[in-house]
Amino acid sequence: MASNKIVVIDDSRVIRMRVKEMLPPGNFDVLEAKDGLEGLNLIRQERPNLIMLDFLLPKLSGWEVYQQIQQNAELQKIPLVVMSGRKEEVVEKIPEPFEYFEFIPKPFEQKDLIGAIKAAMVKSKLPRQGGATAPVAPQVAAMATGVGTTSSELQALNGKIAAMQADIERLKQQMAQVMAVLARK
Repeated sequence: MASNKIVVIDDSRVIRMRVKEMLPPGNFDVLEAKDGLEGLNLIRQERPNLIMLDFLLPKLSGWEVYQQIQQNAELQKIPLVVMSGRKEEVVEKIPEPFEYFEFIPKPFEQKDLIGAIKAAMVKSKLPRQGGATAPVAPQVAAMATGVGTTSSELQALNGKIAAMQADIERLKQQMAQVMAVLARK
């Protein structure tokens, strides 16, 4: 029996299979869901070690699944990677920086997927400050005044910085790919 359960929620069979193929060899049990409702039920039943969530889904959108996850203290602890070919639709609902999950744009390569999974694992361990999308401003203000700064707040900020650096690297790679395509034309 596999020791690590991964729920992949995407309406595209190709994406679900691609994620499954890209995972490093190991003891993984990949559970697939083709819509948000099926995915949310799998998450609640199986309590996976990782959730891969498409944002645009039938029956129950990725946004609705995300909200359900954030309302449950146990589910919040599960590393979450949100996948979408349209980042603007994610940002419209959940402003950046993404504090409690990692975003990966579709299509993606294996190294991007592995990086997103690692970043999601780090983010899932960050302490929660209030709601699911707590702003960074109070933490930064506390640091600036030197009042109420704790090691957990510093750790949370360091996690955010690491995530932002990963986003910058991903953007650099994407820009290099765009430039390569433009150079060929």
